[in-house]
Amino acid sequence: MNDMSNTLKDLHTSGSLGEKAAIFRSGRNNASRFLSAPLIPLRAPLLPPKLQDKAALYKRNRKHEEGEEMLAASIPNPFPELFTSTVSSIVSECLLPWTKKSKTQVIKVYNEDDTSRALEVPSDITARDVCQLFILKNHCIDDHSWTLFEHRALIGIERTIEDHESVIEVQSSWGMETDDRLYFRKNYDKYEFFKKPLDFFPEHMVSISSESNGILNHSQLVQTFLNASSCPEIHGFLHAKEQGKKTWKNIYFVLRRSGLYLSNKGTSKEPRHLQFVAEFSESDVYTLLAGRKKYGAPTDYGFCIKHNQSGGASALKLLCADEEQIRTCWVTAIRLFKYGMQLYQNYIQPYQKQKASPVRSISENSLVAMDFSGHKSRVIENPTEALSVAVEEGLSWRRKSCLRLNPHGGPSTQSPTSNLVIHRTHPWFHHKISRDEAHKLIAQQGLIDGVFLLRDSQSNPKTFVLSLCHAQKIKHFQIVPLEEDGELFFTLDDGHTRFTDLIQLVEFYQLNKGVLPCKLKHHCARIAL
Repeated sequence: MNDMSNTLKDLHTSGSLGEKAAIFRSGRNNASRFLSAPLIPLRAPLLPPKLQDKAALYKRNRKHEEGEEMLAASIPNPFPELFTSTVSSIVSECLLPWTKKSKTQVIKVYNEDDTSRALEVPSDITARDVCQLFILKNHCIDDHSWTLFEHRALIGIERTIEDHESVIEVQSSWGMETDDRLYFRKNYDKYEFFKKPLDFFPEHMVSISSESNGILNHSQLVQTFLNASSCPEIHGFLHAKEQGKKTWKNIYFVLRRSGLYLSNKGTSKEPRHLQFVAEFSESDVYTLLAGRKKYGAPTDYGFCIKHNQSGGASALKLLCADEEQIRTCWVTAIRLFKYGMQLYQNYIQPYQKQKASPVRSISENSLVAMDFSGHKSRVIENPTEALSVAVEEGLSWRRKSCLRLNPHGGPSTQSPTSNLVIHRTHPWFHHKISRDEAHKLIAQQGLIDGVFLLRDSQSNPKTFVLSLCHAQKIKHFQIVPLEEDGELFFTLDDGHTRFTDLIQLVEFYQLNKGVLPCKLKHHCARIAL
């Protein structure tokens, strides 16, 4: 080795080319002798003092870790899922945090009054799970109508997030700088088409290729949509916005399980006249929030089809119906074609859980009606008498409550004044909201028969208004106060039917249609998140 180094040194310091060649030949001979000699282990090169200290520290730490590993191997670990034995996994998690899959994420949910709440939820949480969480936190009554909505403010669209959909996946399609939101509110018509399908699918818009001879009934219509082998078809005219233009054109559309088509020739359904528009495996249907103002739609009943990965308004396939019932038919049919049996499972799942759990306990089944008005208590065995006693006790409670409050919250002895206050604690009363706000609230929570709310009248401060949905239209009925013999009553029919307060009025029309087009079934409620 020393001979070889000396040779290289001589080669570097020699002058002439001949001398360099002689030295090179001598060095090559020395190298060959060195390669033929037995190998001797080389000593590691010396390191600077600082690196030597770090190397020594690393060796000590490594010996300590190896000792811990040997000790861990000799002692059984009762919690293997909590034990991390390798250093590489720790290093990878510390140095590469983006490679570690997050198990929880934060979502922000809004209410109609724009109050919000942020929640840390699992990454696989569904829309139904989020609704159940808010129901429990706010102590709401779970009537299976609470729903999570996807609200895209920038492009002015909104849709119902199906109960089985992943909320995190919905959020992943949003942009970073947009004002997209999740809303939590009621939606009574989410599964109403399973109960009354003929109200959602007019006979002139539905064609079924079966042996029904054109006769539709409830069970047959629902089964046709859920059966993958059958071929239901929705057809009719819609206004469509032409691509790249501001104009809308009235076109005949056909909706089939394979997708949405438009006819190039009138109402022809021949394959050569049908042009493919969209399919729904990777698309969703949305309603337009302000179609007239934002997109120049001819009516207020606009909807659109949006691909999951597209973000801008230019990628939307904008459509518009002439009536609310027509729009509801198209939107509902697209939901059924996209999800099919999954929607039906979402609909029946809460009722299956109710059947699995007992509704009443043994102590509740043993309850009986009692009369404590006399010197001795007695059991009321006559159901009619028990009902009348319950009604009388309810009215007595209201009269006592009316003596406690006046419109300013102070004590009062005048029943007519206090009758104006007792209803304010009920969820169906919305105090001072306008006619347009009432219309919007009912439309958001479902345009089905019986959705209602009560509010103060803006035109007459002494009266109230009942806003009610019937046949997918919202109607308003004025509640007029009447004073007779010092007592105050409320009426909807010019005094033919009188009520001591608004609570009694609502309870009556929940059981009787009376002068209204339908009974009061579902009240519009707002909760503060």
